[in-house]
Amino acid sequence: MSNPSAPPTAAGPVQLRRAVASSFLGSVIEYYDFLLYATASAVVFGKVFFSDLSPLVATVASLGTFATGYLARPLGGVIFGHFGDRLGRKRMLVLTMALMGAASFLIGLLPTYEQVGSLAPVALVLLRVVQGIAVGGEWGGAVLMSAEHATGRRGLWASFTNAGAPCGMLLSTAALNGSAAVMDEQSFLAWGWRIPFLISIVLLAVGLFVRARVEETPVFTAAQRDPAPRSAPLLDVLRHHPRTLLLGIGVGLSPFVLQGTLTTFLISYGVQSGFTRTQVLNGLTLSSGIAIIGILGWSALSDRVGRRPIVLTGAVAAAVFAFLVFPLADAGSVGLLTLALVLGQSVIHPMMYGPLAALYTELFSTRSRYTGASLGYQVAGLGAGLAPLLFAQIQASGGGGGTTLISAIIAAFCLLTVVCTLVLRETSRTDLAHG
Repeated sequence: MSNPSAPPTAAGPVQLRRAVASSFLGSVIEYYDFLLYATASAVVFGKVFFSDLSPLVATVASLGTFATGYLARPLGGVIFGHFGDRLGRKRMLVLTMALMGAASFLIGLLPTYEQVGSLAPVALVLLRVVQGIAVGGEWGGAVLMSAEHATGRRGLWASFTNAGAPCGMLLSTAALNGSAAVMDEQSFLAWGWRIPFLISIVLLAVGLFVRARVEETPVFTAAQRDPAPRSAPLLDVLRHHPRTLLLGIGVGLSPFVLQGTLTTFLISYGVQSGFTRTQVLNGLTLSSGIAIIGILGWSALSDRVGRRPIVLTGAVAAAVFAFLVFPLADAGSVGLLTLALVLGQSVIHPMMYGPLAALYTELFSTRSRYTGASLGYQVAGLGAGLAPLLFAQIQASGGGGGTTLISAIIAAFCLLTVVCTLVLRETSRTDLAHG
């Protein structure tokens, strides 16, 4: 008879490599699809699905549909977190990937406003909600697959999931920018923007093949052998870990607000300021590529010095950067705009964002870890979806200005991260097998 208190068998190096590769690739595919929408909402959808509105109002409406995906992400975290804590991490990851790939492919087939009227934006919103639910369930499971397979350097291995986000952004902006570069404006708006969405079906097939070869985590398998009665994972988190959940959300809000500012709002802001779409997307592509190194590097350092020092330094730096980003963009120089993107997205943002993968994993027990980590991360992730919409409305009400107020809001969220991080305990030495 098995001993429920026995420690889980450590995962071998082969399974660890497969788990990390699966988590990274899955994150790349999920965020390729999810962030492709972000880029398209800033430069395409306003003209395709809201063509009856003025350019500035159309941008606000387009970013509104973008925000619905983030509103759906906590729901996805709760749904897939529940079944992931009950049935296993792997099953949910296969399902979330299939759901995301199908939704993105269908977006590429949608008719425009001129073809079917208001049905077009309605269908767009519905598919965006499906995307949000899928990515809401994906992140927690992917992080846990790496973290619960790891026997050391958990911050580094878990951060490969977060590194998949800028890599997905890199691929999505490169795909959209490439489509725009090889055709004229009319052709791109007519059908060229669809190509990157349709390509997602190929990425889906590759991702499912890799993910199918990964075994369930030894930590979860050991927890399943424990016959002790258990409550619903969501109830366990809300009943026993409400303070931890709220503090975790507070830590994560500012990196997501900064992410939404740099990867979505600054794109439309740059285009409206006179830069070409290609110039802005080139800067975003470069900064996304470098951000992968930043996320892995800062996360690896957090294994040595702790999660809190890295996140705190990043939050303070981000608060200062918030008052520099718009003057750099307003200077009219492509080089300074690119510098703002690289400094913000590749250096400062990864300091807060990279260690989050391990930090959220380490805050909750095995039986509710998928739910707790997903809910904390996805509620904090609302900052990335709502910030661009809020900032676009501030800009519209200010006649194209209001950047000082926007910078102050970003800095305020950074202060919140500082306070919550100081209150939270250091988690880098937590033993997941006994959590």
